[in-house]
Amino acid sequence: MTRRQALSLAAALPAVSQTPARAPVVNAAEHAWVLRDPRFPVRPELSNCPGNLPQHEYAGEFLLAEMRAYQVDQVVISQVCYYGRDNSYTRYCIKTWPGKFAGIGLLVGHRVYSPADPENPSRLERLIREDGLSGLRLSPYYDPKVQWVNDPVCYPLWKRAEQLGATFNFFMMPHQVRQVADMAERFPGVNVVIDHLAMIDIHAPDAEGFGPLLEMARLANVYIRTSLHNPSKTKEIPFRDVWPFLRRLYDRYGPRRLLWANFYEYTIMKEVIPFFSAEDKEWILGRTAHRLYRFPRA
Repeated sequence: MTRRQALSLAAALPAVSQTPARAPVVNAAEHAWVLRDPRFPVRPELSNCPGNLPQHEYAGEFLLAEMRAYQVDQVVISQVCYYGRDNSYTRYCIKTWPGKFAGIGLLVGHRVYSPADPENPSRLERLIREDGLSGLRLSPYYDPKVQWVNDPVCYPLWKRAEQLGATFNFFMMPHQVRQVADMAERFPGVNVVIDHLAMIDIHAPDAEGFGPLLEMARLANVYIRTSLHNPSKTKEIPFRDVWPFLRRLYDRYGPRRLLWANFYEYTIMKEVIPFFSAEDKEWILGRTAHRLYRFPRA
């Protein structure tokens, strides 16, 4: 059979229909820890929240059960403050249940390694290349009076993060937004995710935090993770008092740069928020987080 005959035969065959793969559903942040496994002790001397130690477990097995209950495909484990810079349990979950978890570790900042420590870039590289993590959670929230995020001593860490394609999540206060914006602009190869809507005060003027958060939308490497319960004043599900702010973020950033977290928020984002389209939800509920945190392709 000649090549022309083969092509003619192929053209005559009926097309095989393919059902598009379902968009992944990804919970973009849960903590995980254990209390009864001696391999993963909670050591107060390492914790960066030593006054707030756990009374119960929130183990990888529990996360898997919640994933089944909510029909969530994957979870990003945000290293819990109880463990501090000991990222062993996050690494364990990633390697024990491959494809189910991604992880962001704790490394630099309050009660962990000093931002000026010259070993930080190498530590980050080991976390990503050897331990399988996707990046770091940086928490200037715990240092409200210290400006270290955009100190030049941090430049080598961010440069290495660019080289590694890392994602940096930020837990911070509203007055720290501009520090993060400075670094996101200097290092456009680092994916930056703002946790908890930067803990904005929804009763404060825009200039005190929310305005700068909106302005960061000009930086294509910046993303917003919702966690509606944190800025809410009523604390009443589904946190309607935060919806106007969510709408403004949605209008400015677009659906491809929004993520959700915490299992209880899934139904709110999927079923209750009135201004998301079906396509928007595919990105917000999973496609964006799936890419940012480097889960295996579905």
